[in-house]
Amino acid sequence: MIVVGLTGSIGMGKSTTSGLFANAGIPVNDSDRNVHALYSGKAVEVIEQAFPGVTQNGSVDRQRLGEELRKNPANFKVLEAIVHPLVREIETEFLQTQKAAGQDIVVLDIPLLFETGAERRVDKIVVVTCDSLIQKERVLARPGMTEDKFAMILSRQMPDAQKRARADFIVDTGKGLEAARKQVGEILRELRGQVKKDNAGA
Repeated sequence: MIVVGLTGSIGMGKSTTSGLFANAGIPVNDSDRNVHALYSGKAVEVIEQAFPGVTQNGSVDRQRLGEELRKNPANFKVLEAIVHPLVREIETEFLQTQKAAGQDIVVLDIPLLFETGAERRVDKIVVVTCDSLIQKERVLARPGMTEDKFAMILSRQMPDAQKRARADFIVDTGKGLEAARKQVGEILRELRGQVKKDNAGA
């Protein structure tokens, strides 16, 4: 089974690209979605202990948590120490399930793939990119987003050029949805060719 790591900086179109893989029938494990689930489940109590007052009605209030993180960037490490092991548990279960089901290609959608060392857990890396002006326009159009918030998020992410330099495949979403769909199709053709070759040699 080929495990593909999908990543890209904020506003590059990673979620859209993840959806294109899913639409092509590839199982996708979405780390962001898993974090959302943990914020209303398993992680709530531990996060409340670490950051008193950031939960409400049994869920983490992301806005309050964001304020705590902005007050002191060291809090990111505290949060990551709570959340990352739980996300890894979900990922491990996903991989075991897909392998047992006989899947030959799966995607791990991990926003901070390189920043957290997750590239060591995948066989191939797809980096989603676009022009920086398009990226900025997309991000600042999001509700509640400011230049300061955008700058803080970027400061925690590896520069796009470095990610692209370490990629096996690149998807440029700046050329529109159909162009991105075509790029995903080409990646899958190459990966399926690799699977056939591996199976023939097994």
